[in-house]
Amino acid sequence: MDNIHLGLVCIAAALSIGLAGLGAGIGMGSGLNGACTGVARNPEAKGAITTTMILGMALCESIAIYGLVIAFILLYANPFKAALLG
Repeated sequence: MDNIHLGLVCIAAALSIGLAGLGAGIGMGSGLNGACTGVARNPEAKGAITTTMILGMALCESIAIYGLVIAFILLYANPFKAALLG
């Protein structure tokens, strides 16, 4: 694999984790904002709001983990290696 192909794979890996992290960060921030607003308006519902918020944050974090997995696949087990070399 020559240098240009290696560089493109590295850029693709960086974009996958960067965009996934950006999306997860925005989603988690929005969810936390909604949870804080909900608790401020109705303190009696704190337990239900917190449980739902934690579940939502876990789902948002899984998006970032998927981006990390894609980056690792591109860097270490590149499925396009034969096409790039051929």
